[in-house]
Amino acid sequence: VQLQASGGGLVQPGGSLRLSCAASGSIFKVNDMGWYRQAPGKQRELVAVVTSGGSINYADSVKGRFTISRDNAKNTMYLQMNSLKPEDTAVYYCNADGIKTDWRTFTSWGQGTQLTVSS
Repeated sequence: VQLQASGGGLVQPGGSLRLSCAASGSIFKVNDMGWYRQAPGKQRELVAVVTSGGSINYADSVKGRFTISRDNAKNTMYLQMNSLKPEDTAVYYCNADGIKTDWRTFTSWGQGTQLTVSS
């Protein structure tokens, strides 16, 4: 199963951006989908996660500013980021786990997309 992340770029502080992550391959069901980020010199951290049932959790640092959503029919996840701050600058990775058509489980990572928040 492959994940393709897109939508990163350069944004001014206070700006907005939307990331997308599409899962493809021999998918029977996608369970949890999540966004992680890794800033230079720091460990990768969870940003937000959404289950197949729609339960959502956010890191405290992004609550009220970021919104995660998913389209189960398209196996696609989104991250709407508003009121961006310089400290949001990082490489953003998407992650998904689920079941393949051969009934094996999978956990996959996208390739990462760079977000830079700077004036």
